[in-house]
Amino acid sequence: DELPYPEELGLEYSTYLQGLAEAAGELRRRCLDSLRHGHSQEAERLLSHMDDIYAILITMDYPNAITGGLRRLTDIVRSVTERTRGDLTISLRQEQLEQSLKRLEERL
Repeated sequence: DELPYPEELGLEYSTYLQGLAEAAGELRRRCLDSLRHGHSQEAERLLSHMDDIYAILITMDYPNAITGGLRRLTDIVRSVTERTRGDLTISLRQEQLEQSLKRLEERL
């Protein structure tokens, strides 16, 4: 899934980048919902999109007056992405543990 370019959406770059930052929070919510419903592959796909957004934002090294406070939003995206990565990791490890316990139970 390719992200549309700002020109395609009729947006200024600063507005587009701020929108990407906001989208990361929405992706986190969707990722957590996916985990709750047992869809870990979908959650991993969404985390990958969050990583992509952060990778784009981190390359924007312009004064805040030009980017409209993008540096602060980029820091928030980094934090949200890392929390999501931690939540996903814990969930995947728990899933592995549950599968191992189930296999052990079947052998007993």
